[in-house]
Amino acid sequence: MPELPEVAGLGAFLGRNLLGAKLTKVQITSFAVLKTADPPYSALEGRTILGVERFGKFLSLDAEGIHFIFHLAKAGWLRYTEQPSTTQLRLGGSNIAARLAFTKGDGSTHVGVDLTEAGTKKSLAVYVVNNPKDVPGIATLGPDPLSPGFTAETLAGILAGSPQQIKGLLRSQAVIAGIGNAYSDEILHAARISPFAIARSLDPETVQVLYQSIESVLGAAVEAAIGKASSELKDTKRSNMMVHGRAGQACPVCGTTIREVSFADTALQYCPGCQTNGKILADRRTSRFLK
Repeated sequence: MPELPEVAGLGAFLGRNLLGAKLTKVQITSFAVLKTADPPYSALEGRTILGVERFGKFLSLDAEGIHFIFHLAKAGWLRYTEQPSTTQLRLGGSNIAARLAFTKGDGSTHVGVDLTEAGTKKSLAVYVVNNPKDVPGIATLGPDPLSPGFTAETLAGILAGSPQQIKGLLRSQAVIAGIGNAYSDEILHAARISPFAIARSLDPETVQVLYQSIESVLGAAVEAAIGKASSELKDTKRSNMMVHGRAGQACPVCGTTIREVSFADTALQYCPGCQTNGKILADRRTSRFLK
């Protein structure tokens, strides 16, 4: 799933390539992907892209005051091309959920963007709104962890009253925007905190370490993503992971074998040596922890 750093990278990439471009055609291939009806998506056509903005894991293209907003969910991605197809897409005919066509400069340069989604469980979402806050998922977002207003005191306040396990709390978009399964694994590894630690049980020193880990892990990942083409971002993410997706490998910090805890529809990875004093965490496939 694309998380804050990849979405930030996509936003920067689209900003470089689409600002000032005219959106000439929008195709939506599934009624399920489009979550809004007013204004109609056809109202975007003929408008110029004036801005690209990130809200947590959402990206917004500002087309002269009408916003095309998308959330790539678990299996979605964005494909940019300088040789766009002119083929009319059929409803449900491919893994392409939406296609946007643009012209640049004097109108002679054509580029395209496809939003794609793999697998059978479809959750990619598109919204066409006059105000980004009209998107429910944006309206309820918690603070952005890389915003100037997100301080160690902000984090301490969030944790102080929460009986939730820290892994689940970091992934909650209503609590902190943009962190998902992968980067919560990486942040907790960097902070040397068990994913099952209770948020309100963390002492002030540990909270400070966690805050610094959030800033450093996400900051480094955003720096690595900015400047990359959309086609390169997935590999960049995978190559920089220390524990996530690396179960069975040696921890690059202490050499302990990285372990995994599986759930109904996802899994987390952690290092027993760095995070749990050598304790192997129980598999919780029946747990509701990550639901």
